[in-house]
Amino acid sequence: MSTIIQNMYRTHHCGELNKNNINEVVKLSGWIFRKRSHGGIVFIDLRDHYGVTQLVLNDEKLIEQIDHIRVESVILIEGNVIARSSENINKNLKTGEIEVIVKEMIIESAAAELPLQVDNNERYNNDIRWRYRFLDLRREDPHKNIILRSKFIQKIREEMLSRGFMEFQTPILTASSPEGARDFLVPSRIHPGKFYALPQAPQQFKQLLMVSGFDKYFQIAPCFRDEDSRADRSPGEFYQLDLEMSFVTQEDVFETVAPVIYNTFKALSDFKINPLPFPRIKYKESMLKYGSDKPDLRNPLFIEDVTEIFDGSSFGIFAKAIAANKSVVRAMVVPNVANLGRGFCDKKNDYVKNELKCGGLGYIIFENGEANSPIAKNLEKDRLEKLKEKLNVKDGDVVFFSCDEELKAAKLMGEMRKKIAEELNLINKNEFIFCWVVDFPMYELNDDGKIDFSHNPFSMPQGGLDALMNKNPLEIDAYQYDLVCNGIEISSGAIRNHKPEIMYKAFEIAGYSKDDVDTKFSGMINAFKFGAPPHGGFAPGIDRMIMLIADEPNIREVICFPLNQNAQDLMMSAPSNVSEKQLKELHLKLDLKEKK
Repeated sequence: MSTIIQNMYRTHHCGELNKNNINEVVKLSGWIFRKRSHGGIVFIDLRDHYGVTQLVLNDEKLIEQIDHIRVESVILIEGNVIARSSENINKNLKTGEIEVIVKEMIIESAAAELPLQVDNNERYNNDIRWRYRFLDLRREDPHKNIILRSKFIQKIREEMLSRGFMEFQTPILTASSPEGARDFLVPSRIHPGKFYALPQAPQQFKQLLMVSGFDKYFQIAPCFRDEDSRADRSPGEFYQLDLEMSFVTQEDVFETVAPVIYNTFKALSDFKINPLPFPRIKYKESMLKYGSDKPDLRNPLFIEDVTEIFDGSSFGIFAKAIAANKSVVRAMVVPNVANLGRGFCDKKNDYVKNELKCGGLGYIIFENGEANSPIAKNLEKDRLEKLKEKLNVKDGDVVFFSCDEELKAAKLMGEMRKKIAEELNLINKNEFIFCWVVDFPMYELNDDGKIDFSHNPFSMPQGGLDALMNKNPLEIDAYQYDLVCNGIEISSGAIRNHKPEIMYKAFEIAGYSKDDVDTKFSGMINAFKFGAPPHGGFAPGIDRMIMLIADEPNIREVICFPLNQNAQDLMMSAPSNVSEKQLKELHLKLDLKEKK
């Protein structure tokens, strides 16, 4: 019987051997990565988690044994380490100076025909990749992404512990809560007709930990939201660095959290990172200047308000809209593109109409000392000069305009700012620029025209109870903040509303009665009545941050076993049907309507 079976599987891993191991007898285990036959000799690249080692089979019995074995089969070998000839050294491999002459071999697990190839990083159809994710993860790039994930979590945990945070776990089965997305509900067997909910976030529990007298809490928290998929958001579940601190202001949170993020990104990426402290941008300024509350500061283009210049002007389309008190005019200068002509501008207008489904995009081309476009022809000369002065327009520039309701105009110009910068290659792809967006509005009007919370309902309103009692709710800002990187929201956070009287009033404005608060948030409101410290927190998305560091366009690339766009796990066939017996135990009956 082979000594391989009598002993362990390996003396070394496949990324370890080098010229110092020459003449040693070694044992290796792994997957057949590649197999090549050359005139009575077979070369095998053997791969494990750590790397690749080249094997040489020159024995007829061994060659016959391996002849019909497919790549990705698992083998165990014992052999002698020899030096490669100088012309055969592979500088791309850590083990490229040596190879192993195989003396014994065991086929541990033979592979079936592969649905996707492992020896390349080709982007196969995602349904194939997710269905056979265990194969996909053997490939170099996906494998590196998951290793990066492990290193990221380890680094961020070290950063948190070094700052005096303690790691606790909060419940997975909890009560349903209006956090903004749909809950995943779990029926209770022993409480018929009642349901648990999987937590959208540990929001209430982490606040209760502060009320419990703990000073700094964190966890790498699983969160569950029944929402649609996006490139930067995984449907169903995700992980966040959840943290909370007692006796802190917004400034204290920034000073504590920003170095954690900075140090983690610095340790795991070669990209340039803007230095601490990260710049702060007020929400209203961000919407005006960048057309988004998630500004990409790598983009050199910015937006300005030019409503005053068009108010009462002879350019009737804009002037009438402004006079009706329904519209503003936003402008964006794009330098040195006048030479691209009307075709460049008209394509942007077509994009706005056809893709963004908006009314249109005005423009003026400044070239050879002239201003050309229908806007320029119908705008008084003095107003045109004011426009040039305000926007610092130079010959060769093009100015784009949007006239619409304030939020719509901002969003349209924000989309164009992003599209034009990408098209003209104005963005440095090899850097991270972070910023804080602060002073979010406490309330907004929902689709029904009613006042609702615009962000986290547990945030402290700026001005406290006095502001809630005496100000227009739509003019109240909250101690709410987002951390943004390269146009992607990394995290939201807030200083919490820890006083019962302020919490009752804040929810009252959003249409909740005192009984509603007592019922829906009973654990937290009751705790606040027994002495609650001022506290605040933050919750950066783990998956989203790793996606940025890995420079991946889709968040699924950094998740071990992601759901597809339809929130299905194709590998495990979830969600799936359950038996009538299981439904009966849960006191449930299905009432499924046939799709027409």
